Amino acid sequence: MPRVVFLLIPRVHLLDVAGPAQVFSTAADLGHEHALSYVAEDTPVATVQGVPLHAERAWPDLEPDDLVIVPGWRGPTRMAGADTLHRLREHHAAGGTVAGICAGADALGRAGLLDGRRCTTHHATQDELARLYPRAEVVRDALYVEDERVVTSAGVASGIDVALHLLSTRRGPYAASQVARAMVVYGRRQGASPQISALLRHRGHNDDTVHRLQDLIDARFTQRLTLSTLADAVGCSERTVTRLFRHATGLTPLAYQTALRLERAEHLLGQGATTETAAREAGFGDPRMLRRLRARM
Repeated sequence: MPRVVFLLIPRVHLLDVAGPAQVFSTAADLGHEHALSYVAEDTPVATVQGVPLHAERAWPDLEPDDLVIVPGWRGPTRMAGADTLHRLREHHAAGGTVAGICAGADALGRAGLLDGRRCTTHHATQDELARLYPRAEVVRDALYVEDERVVTSAGVASGIDVALHLLSTRRGPYAASQVARAMVVYGRRQGASPQISALLRHRGHNDDTVHRLQDLIDARFTQRLTLSTLADAVGCSERTVTRLFRHATGLTPLAYQTALRLERAEHLLGQGATTETAAREAGFGDPRMLRRLRARM
């Protein structure tokens, strides 16, 4: 079972913890199991909102498929020490993903993980992040950015967006859609970053028929889906399906399915999978197709 570990810094923001934690907790309730852990250098951990949080001082053993999230805080505070920053570097070097919500990007910067990478943070602190880490490329006006398994977000409610994105890349877009619906959150927010999940990027419309089509494709994106199958599912003609889908998303159903497959393949390749394995697991019948699509990126 993959683990999600929250590193809590004193004066942490509750929503930066609770939003992503709720995403993965709800995912577990729906059968997409994750083990949640909370660690800190000292406990209890003070929050800006006044509710103290309990955390463990001892870190669990981490595997490459595990995720470490550093929620944001409001300064001044006591920053993470050298041993904690080493753990962040070590997990990333071993193939793991590390995410910083809002000011959590600063902890990733202190660990050296922002050097040479694209990143973002809350708009009020972007200039400070750029000043502190001149080797990083700070992306403005983005909900979140992912660069080589280093994920940063704008903070507050965007922590939910990035958690849905991370869930989508690990368990598939349908799992993220299920969680968004269960949480009654808007799981279709647009973002300026090209790294944003295809699940969210093409959901900024109000066509219920197309959303139903997307739900079906999200759930079965690795399978062969014919236009007739999609048309039967929503009670429309094949021509109407294509017209509605293109009008709402700018894509054909096949192009949308291909975008989901490509995103899944990119995640698998980032985790060390071969092109052949990534192509097979993402639903591409031939690895040459995956190579051609990646060459166009």
